Amino acid sequence: MSIGLKQVFNKDKTFRPKRKFDPGTQRFELHKRAQASLSSGVDLKATVQLPSGEDLNDWVAVHVVDFFNRINLIYGTICDFCTESTCPVMSGGPKYEYRWQDDTKYKKPTALPAPQYMNLLMDWIEVQINNEDIFPTSVGVPFPKNFLPICKKILCRLFRVFVHVYIHHFDRILLMGAEAHVNTCYKHFYYFVTELNLIDRKELEPLVS
Repeated sequence: MSIGLKQVFNKDKTFRPKRKFDPGTQRFELHKRAQASLSSGVDLKATVQLPSGEDLNDWVAVHVVDFFNRINLIYGTICDFCTESTCPVMSGGPKYEYRWQDDTKYKKPTALPAPQYMNLLMDWIEVQINNEDIFPTSVGVPFPKNFLPICKKILCRLFRVFVHVYIHHFDRILLMGAEAHVNTCYKHFYYFVTELNLIDRKELEPLVS
């Protein structure tokens, strides 16, 4: 493993603690199956397809948590270089600016420096995935009716992290020799959200080329 990839996987550089699945649960088994497929070199487009007989919500839940962990790691490797002075606006190049809005402090879309936006984003996602009413972990407890819309919002916002990292910080990824890892993670994410129509195509435009 290159020095760059060691840095990507260095737990001390993780932007947020990883969320894990409890052994013995259905979601843990789905997570293991998804990871095994990725490790085996199977075509990424094939790995994102819903396995026969499995529940869509479970499949999405596993991937949302996994992508949160992975993207959290990727941003952790460059967060020292993403500052209020280098990135005074959360953007993806000159054409795309992302404003933060939540149900508490920022009730209207608000322009923020990228690191502040990232902190709020990761905090917000952590609250969602640790909320048992949204991501139930007990066997037999159903997902809420608005589960997929919530996941779509999480994935849409996680995509913006990719946009910012690729457009504004990819030089750091290259210097660490971690571009292959980041590219694979992005492709996996892209194939998953397009396979299951979880992100509006318009949102994907900043990285279309």
